[in-house]
Amino acid sequence: MKSPSSTKLPFSPVLPLIVGMLAISFAPILVRYSNAPVPVQGMYRMLFTFLLMLPFGAKQLPDMKAISRKDWLLLVAAGFFLALHFLLWMASLDYTSIASSTIILALEPVFVMVGAYMLFKDRPRKLAVVGMVVALVGAMSIGSGDITLSQQAFFGDALSFFGALAVAINMLIAKQILKRVSSFLYSFVVFGVTTVCFFIYNVATDVPMLGYAQREWLVFLLLAIVPTVFGHMIFNWLLKYVKPTTISMSVLAEPVGASILGMLLFSEMVTGFQLIGGAFVIAGLVLYMRAENQAPAEVQSEALSA
Repeated sequence: MKSPSSTKLPFSPVLPLIVGMLAISFAPILVRYSNAPVPVQGMYRMLFTFLLMLPFGAKQLPDMKAISRKDWLLLVAAGFFLALHFLLWMASLDYTSIASSTIILALEPVFVMVGAYMLFKDRPRKLAVVGMVVALVGAMSIGSGDITLSQQAFFGDALSFFGALAVAINMLIAKQILKRVSSFLYSFVVFGVTTVCFFIYNVATDVPMLGYAQREWLVFLLLAIVPTVFGHMIFNWLLKYVKPTTISMSVLAEPVGASILGMLLFSEMVTGFQLIGGAFVIAGLVLYMRAENQAPAEVQSEALSA
Protein backbone atom coordinates (compact mmCIF):
# COMPACT_ATOMS: atom_id res chain seq x y z
CA MET A 1 0.00 0.00 0.00
CA LYS A 2 1.45 3.34 -0.99
CA SER A 3 2.07 6.11 1.44
CA PRO A 4 -0.49 8.90 1.18
CA SER A 5 2.25 11.32 0.22
CA SER A 6 3.37 9.15 -2.69
CA THR A 7 0.21 9.74 -4.72
CA LYS A 8 -1.48 13.06 -5.42
CA LEU A 9 -5.23 13.37 -5.75
CA PRO A 10 -6.11 15.32 -8.94
CA PHE A 11 -8.80 17.26 -7.04
CA SER A 12 -9.51 18.42 -3.51
CA PRO A 13 -10.39 15.60 -1.07
CA VAL A 14 -12.94 17.84 0.69
CA LEU A 15 -15.95 16.71 -1.38
CA PRO A 16 -15.42 12.93 -0.97
CA LEU A 17 -14.71 13.50 2.73
CA ILE A 18 -18.02 15.32 3.14
CA VAL A 19 -19.84 12.56 1.25
CA GLY A 20 -18.24 9.94 3.50
CA MET A 21 -19.10 11.86 6.69
CA LEU A 22 -22.73 12.25 5.66
CA ALA A 23 -22.97 8.60 4.63
CA ILE A 24 -21.69 7.09 7.89
CA SER A 25 -24.04 9.32 9.89
CA PHE A 26 -26.97 7.36 8.42
CA ALA A 27 -25.78 3.99 9.77
CA PRO A 28 -27.45 4.19 13.21
CA ILE A 29 -30.55 5.75 11.67
CA LEU A 30 -30.99 2.85 9.23
CA VAL A 31 -30.35 0.32 12.01
CA ARG A 32 -33.06 1.93 14.11
CA TYR A 33 -35.53 1.88 11.20
CA SER A 34 -35.21 -1.89 10.79
CA ASN A 35 -37.30 -4.30 12.83
CA ALA A 36 -35.15 -7.29 11.87
CA PRO A 37 -32.82 -8.89 14.44
CA VAL A 38 -29.39 -7.25 14.66
CA PRO A 39 -27.43 -10.30 13.38
CA VAL A 40 -29.70 -10.45 10.33
CA GLN A 41 -29.13 -6.76 9.61
CA GLY A 42 -25.40 -7.23 9.96
CA MET A 43 -25.30 -10.31 7.74
CA TYR A 44 -27.21 -8.74 4.86
CA ARG A 45 -25.30 -5.45 5.16
CA MET A 46 -22.04 -7.33 4.65
CA LEU A 47 -23.47 -9.75 2.09
CA PHE A 48 -24.89 -7.01 -0.13
CA THR A 49 -21.65 -5.01 0.12
CA PHE A 50 -19.67 -8.14 -0.80
CA LEU A 51 -21.93 -8.77 -3.81
CA LEU A 52 -21.54 -5.15 -4.94
CA MET A 53 -17.76 -5.58 -4.80
CA LEU A 54 -17.80 -9.00 -6.48
CA PRO A 55 -17.48 -7.82 -10.11
CA PHE A 56 -14.34 -5.90 -9.17
CA GLY A 57 -13.03 -8.50 -6.72
CA ALA A 58 -13.13 -11.21 -9.38
CA LYS A 59 -10.35 -9.39 -11.21
CA GLN A 60 -8.12 -9.78 -8.16
CA LEU A 61 -8.41 -13.57 -7.86
CA PRO A 62 -4.74 -14.07 -8.88
CA ASP A 63 -3.71 -11.83 -5.97
CA MET A 64 -5.85 -13.90 -3.59
CA LYS A 65 -3.89 -17.01 -4.56
CA ALA A 66 -0.70 -15.27 -3.46
CA ILE A 67 -1.96 -14.64 0.09
CA SER A 68 -0.02 -16.70 2.61
CA ARG A 69 -1.62 -19.05 5.13
CA LYS A 70 -0.67 -16.72 7.97
CA ASP A 71 -2.34 -13.77 6.25
CA TRP A 72 -5.48 -15.84 5.61
CA LEU A 73 -5.66 -16.53 9.34
CA LEU A 74 -5.31 -12.80 10.01
CA LEU A 75 -8.04 -12.03 7.48
CA VAL A 76 -10.39 -14.51 9.17
CA ALA A 77 -9.61 -12.96 12.56
CA ALA A 78 -10.25 -9.47 11.16
CA GLY A 79 -13.60 -10.62 9.77
CA PHE A 80 -14.57 -12.20 13.09
CA PHE A 81 -13.86 -9.04 15.08
CA LEU A 82 -15.65 -6.91 12.49
CA ALA A 83 -18.72 -9.14 12.88
CA LEU A 84 -18.43 -8.86 16.67
CA HIS A 85 -18.20 -5.08 16.36
CA PHE A 86 -21.36 -4.85 14.27
CA LEU A 87 -23.20 -7.30 16.52
CA LEU A 88 -22.43 -5.32 19.70
CA TRP A 89 -22.76 -1.80 18.32
CA MET A 90 -25.96 -2.39 16.35
CA ALA A 91 -27.49 -4.13 19.39
CA SER A 92 -26.60 -1.12 21.56
CA LEU A 93 -29.06 1.01 19.58
CA ASP A 94 -31.93 -1.07 21.03
CA TYR A 95 -30.99 0.01 24.56
CA THR A 96 -29.41 3.46 24.47
CA SER A 97 -29.71 6.65 22.47
CA ILE A 98 -28.12 7.18 19.07
CA ALA A 99 -26.04 10.02 20.54
CA SER A 100 -24.56 7.90 23.35
CA SER A 101 -23.90 4.88 21.14
CA THR A 102 -22.09 6.76 18.38
CA ILE A 103 -20.09 9.03 20.68
CA ILE A 104 -18.78 6.08 22.69
CA LEU A 105 -17.96 4.27 19.45
CA ALA A 106 -15.79 7.27 18.51
CA LEU A 107 -13.31 6.07 21.16
CA GLU A 108 -12.01 3.56 18.62
CA PRO A 109 -8.83 5.58 17.73
CA VAL A 110 -7.90 5.70 21.42
CA PHE A 111 -8.15 1.93 21.76
CA VAL A 112 -6.07 1.54 18.61
CA MET A 113 -3.41 3.80 20.11
CA VAL A 114 -3.25 1.75 23.32
CA GLY A 115 -3.18 -1.54 21.41
CA ALA A 116 -0.44 -0.33 19.06
CA TYR A 117 1.70 0.60 22.05
CA MET A 118 1.15 -2.75 23.79
CA LEU A 119 1.63 -4.91 20.69
CA PHE A 120 3.99 -2.95 18.46
CA LYS A 121 5.69 -0.61 20.96
CA ASP A 122 4.38 2.43 19.09
CA ARG A 123 5.00 5.04 21.77
CA PRO A 124 2.32 7.76 21.74
CA ARG A 125 3.13 11.42 22.25
CA LYS A 126 2.24 13.07 25.56
CA LEU A 127 -0.50 15.12 23.93
CA ALA A 128 -2.03 11.90 22.58
CA VAL A 129 -2.11 10.43 26.09
CA VAL A 130 -3.77 13.60 27.40
CA GLY A 131 -6.35 13.31 24.65
CA MET A 132 -6.99 9.68 25.55
CA VAL A 133 -7.63 10.55 29.20
CA VAL A 134 -9.97 13.42 28.31
CA ALA A 135 -11.90 11.18 25.90
CA LEU A 136 -12.26 8.41 28.48
CA VAL A 137 -13.55 10.93 31.05
CA GLY A 138 -16.14 11.97 28.50
CA ALA A 139 -17.18 8.37 27.89
CA MET A 140 -17.63 7.82 31.62
CA SER A 141 -19.73 10.99 31.80
CA ILE A 142 -22.00 9.65 29.08
CA GLY A 143 -22.32 6.32 30.88
CA SER A 144 -23.00 7.89 34.27
CA GLY A 145 -25.66 10.07 32.68
CA ASP A 146 -27.43 7.00 31.36
CA ILE A 147 -27.22 5.29 34.76
CA THR A 148 -29.45 8.06 36.09
CA LEU A 149 -31.83 7.40 33.20
CA SER A 150 -32.00 3.60 33.35
CA GLN A 151 -29.88 0.49 33.67
CA GLN A 152 -31.01 -0.40 30.16
CA ALA A 153 -29.37 2.72 28.71
CA PHE A 154 -26.15 1.96 30.59
CA PHE A 155 -26.20 -1.59 29.19
CA GLY A 156 -26.49 -0.13 25.70
CA ASP A 157 -23.50 2.13 26.38
CA ALA A 158 -21.51 -0.92 27.51
CA LEU A 159 -22.37 -2.76 24.28
CA SER A 160 -21.16 0.22 22.25
CA PHE A 161 -17.98 0.40 24.35
CA PHE A 162 -17.10 -3.25 23.70
CA GLY A 163 -18.10 -2.83 20.07
CA ALA A 164 -15.45 -0.10 19.84
CA LEU A 165 -12.90 -2.47 21.38
CA ALA A 166 -13.76 -5.14 18.80
CA VAL A 167 -13.29 -2.80 15.84
CA ALA A 168 -10.04 -1.53 17.37
CA ILE A 169 -8.70 -5.09 17.30
CA ASN A 170 -9.84 -5.27 13.69
CA MET A 171 -7.84 -2.09 13.00
CA LEU A 172 -4.69 -3.47 14.62
CA ILE A 173 -4.90 -6.60 12.49
CA ALA A 174 -5.50 -4.49 9.38
CA LYS A 175 -2.48 -2.33 10.19
CA GLN A 176 -0.27 -5.40 9.79
CA ILE A 177 -1.92 -7.20 6.90
CA LEU A 178 -2.34 -4.14 4.66
CA LYS A 179 1.42 -4.06 4.34
CA ARG A 180 1.07 -7.12 2.11
CA VAL A 181 -2.53 -7.05 0.83
CA SER A 182 -4.28 -4.25 -1.10
CA SER A 183 -7.00 -2.29 0.70
CA PHE A 184 -9.69 -3.41 -1.77
CA LEU A 185 -8.74 -7.06 -1.50
CA TYR A 186 -8.59 -6.76 2.29
CA SER A 187 -12.12 -5.32 2.42
CA PHE A 188 -13.42 -7.84 -0.09
CA VAL A 189 -12.17 -10.87 1.84
CA VAL A 190 -12.99 -9.50 5.30
CA PHE A 191 -16.55 -8.58 4.28
CA GLY A 192 -16.98 -12.14 3.01
CA VAL A 193 -15.66 -13.62 6.25
CA THR A 194 -17.90 -11.30 8.28
CA THR A 195 -20.92 -12.46 6.30
CA VAL A 196 -20.05 -16.10 7.04
CA CYS A 197 -19.61 -15.32 10.76
CA PHE A 198 -23.07 -13.76 10.91
CA PHE A 199 -24.55 -16.71 9.01
CA ILE A 200 -23.05 -19.21 11.48
CA TYR A 201 -24.28 -17.12 14.42
CA ASN A 202 -27.80 -16.94 13.00
CA VAL A 203 -27.91 -20.68 12.37
CA ALA A 204 -26.52 -21.47 15.84
CA THR A 205 -29.02 -19.19 17.61
CA ASP A 206 -31.93 -20.15 15.34
CA VAL A 207 -32.45 -16.60 14.06
CA PRO A 208 -34.71 -16.58 10.94
CA MET A 209 -32.89 -15.22 7.90
CA LEU A 210 -35.80 -15.18 5.43
CA GLY A 211 -39.41 -14.08 5.37
CA TYR A 212 -38.86 -10.37 6.06
CA ALA A 213 -41.03 -7.62 4.61
CA GLN A 214 -39.94 -5.76 1.49
CA ARG A 215 -39.20 -2.70 3.61
CA GLU A 216 -36.59 -4.65 5.57
CA TRP A 217 -34.74 -5.74 2.44
CA LEU A 218 -34.60 -2.12 1.34
CA VAL A 219 -33.04 -1.17 4.68
CA PHE A 220 -30.47 -3.99 4.34
CA LEU A 221 -29.52 -2.73 0.88
CA LEU A 222 -29.29 0.88 2.06
CA LEU A 223 -27.02 -0.20 4.94
CA ALA A 224 -24.69 -1.70 2.36
CA ILE A 225 -24.81 1.21 -0.08
CA VAL A 226 -24.94 4.33 2.11
CA PRO A 227 -22.70 3.92 5.19
CA THR A 228 -20.53 1.11 3.79
CA VAL A 229 -19.93 1.84 0.09
CA PHE A 230 -20.32 5.64 0.20
CA GLY A 231 -18.89 5.89 3.70
CA HIS A 232 -16.19 3.47 4.72
CA MET A 233 -15.11 2.45 1.24
CA ILE A 234 -14.63 6.09 0.23
CA PHE A 235 -12.50 6.56 3.33
CA ASN A 236 -10.46 3.47 2.45
CA TRP A 237 -9.94 4.82 -1.08
CA LEU A 238 -8.85 8.21 0.26
CA LEU A 239 -6.14 6.55 2.33
CA LYS A 240 -4.07 6.48 -0.88
CA TYR A 241 -4.09 10.28 -1.00
CA VAL A 242 -4.45 11.72 2.51
CA LYS A 243 -3.09 10.91 5.95
CA PRO A 244 -4.97 8.26 7.95
CA THR A 245 -5.43 10.82 10.74
CA THR A 246 -7.44 12.96 8.33
CA ILE A 247 -9.82 10.04 7.81
CA SER A 248 -10.05 9.49 11.57
CA MET A 249 -10.96 13.13 12.12
CA SER A 250 -13.71 12.78 9.50
CA VAL A 251 -15.16 9.74 11.28
CA LEU A 252 -15.71 11.97 14.32
CA ALA A 253 -18.52 13.63 12.39
CA GLU A 254 -20.63 10.48 12.83
CA PRO A 255 -21.75 11.21 16.42
CA VAL A 256 -22.66 14.78 15.47
CA GLY A 257 -24.53 13.88 12.30
CA ALA A 258 -26.21 10.83 13.84
CA SER A 259 -27.32 12.80 16.92
CA ILE A 260 -28.85 15.53 14.75
CA LEU A 261 -30.64 12.94 12.61
CA GLY A 262 -31.77 11.15 15.79
CA MET A 263 -33.33 14.36 17.10
CA LEU A 264 -35.04 15.11 13.77
CA LEU A 265 -36.30 11.60 12.98
CA PHE A 266 -36.82 10.00 16.40
CA SER A 267 -37.15 13.06 18.71
CA GLU A 268 -34.21 11.82 20.77
CA MET A 269 -33.18 14.91 22.68
CA VAL A 270 -29.58 15.06 23.90
CA THR A 271 -29.28 15.23 27.70
CA GLY A 272 -26.93 17.46 29.64
CA PHE A 273 -24.71 14.48 30.55
CA GLN A 274 -24.48 13.52 26.89
CA LEU A 275 -23.59 17.07 25.86
CA ILE A 276 -20.82 17.30 28.46
CA GLY A 277 -19.54 13.79 27.81
CA GLY A 278 -19.71 14.26 24.06
CA ALA A 279 -17.76 17.52 24.28
CA PHE A 280 -15.05 15.77 26.32
CA VAL A 281 -14.88 12.84 23.89
CA ILE A 282 -14.58 15.08 20.85
CA ALA A 283 -12.06 17.38 22.56
CA GLY A 284 -9.96 14.42 23.66
CA LEU A 285 -9.99 12.88 20.21
CA VAL A 286 -9.03 16.21 18.61
CA LEU A 287 -6.01 16.39 20.95
CA TYR A 288 -5.15 12.81 20.07
CA MET A 289 -5.37 13.41 16.33
CA ARG A 290 -3.34 16.61 16.61
CA ALA A 291 -0.61 14.72 18.40
CA GLU A 292 -0.64 12.03 15.72
CA ASN A 293 -0.39 14.67 12.99
CA GLN A 294 2.75 16.00 14.66
CA ALA A 295 4.36 12.57 14.50
CA PRO A 296 6.21 11.45 11.36
CA ALA A 297 3.75 10.21 8.75
CA GLU A 298 3.64 6.45 8.38
CA VAL A 299 1.41 4.03 6.60
CA GLN A 300 -1.48 2.92 8.80
CA SER A 301 -4.87 1.34 8.18
CA GLU A 302 -8.27 2.82 8.82
CA ALA A 303 -10.38 -0.03 7.42
CA LEU A 304 -14.59 -0.53 7.98
CA SER A 305 -16.38 0.89 11.43
CA ALA A 306 -20.16 1.67 12.56
